[in-house]
Amino acid sequence: MFIPDTMMAQIYTLFVKQGTAVNRHIGPRFQIPPASLISFNTITMLVCLFLYDRCFVRITRAWTGNPRGISLLQRLGIGLVLEVMAMLVSSLIEKRRLSFAREHESNGGGSQVPLTIFILLPQFMLMGASEAFLVVGKIYFFYHQAPESMKSLGTSFSLVSYGVGNFLSCFMLSLVVDATRRNGGKGWILNNLNASHLDYYYVFLLILCLCNFFFFLIVCKFYVYKAEVFESLEEVEEKDEF
Repeated sequence: MFIPDTMMAQIYTLFVKQGTAVNRHIGPRFQIPPASLISFNTITMLVCLFLYDRCFVRITRAWTGNPRGISLLQRLGIGLVLEVMAMLVSSLIEKRRLSFAREHESNGGGSQVPLTIFILLPQFMLMGASEAFLVVGKIYFFYHQAPESMKSLGTSFSLVSYGVGNFLSCFMLSLVVDATRRNGGKGWILNNLNASHLDYYYVFLLILCLCNFFFFLIVCKFYVYKAEVFESLEEVEEKDEF
């Protein structure tokens, strides 16, 4: 699960960097800090978690007969699909931003593109929806499927993957920068985003997400769930009475 955490690391790095290259003004004086868009990621995740528990589980439980609504691996799979969609949308938005940047600079404009910063909201919100399925689903999976003596270790491992994902993100970014600058190349990622090809890098991450998703599907075919005992709410209440 390191690749999904690598994608999530973009929220705090390249997504914010994109925000510095667009119009951040609301009114004549106030400017939105680019990093404040991360709040939309968190809000989306919280809203999705509420809807998942209150609506999604109840609807799917009646359809599938699973007390959780869907299986743990299905929950992770939905999160991976949403992450693929987030990287696809990120690439398309950046491609559009670059086309506006070229037109703006050719007309003697500055480095900031005359596009509102809110054009970046879809990629932040999709990543937030993905986290609602992936992050919580991953903790559930490690806790419920690990052996009894390893539950704490499994839960901590699911959180350690965050750190590994951030290190992996830095490594891949450096690798892509070095590879695209060889043989006199300009490079995909420069300090000036308007002269970069961040959309190409997002396509690279998209391909990585797709490969990870297909590998996940292969693993799911061979995975055998650990037997679990589910108690209905009525049974729990009866035990409490005694």
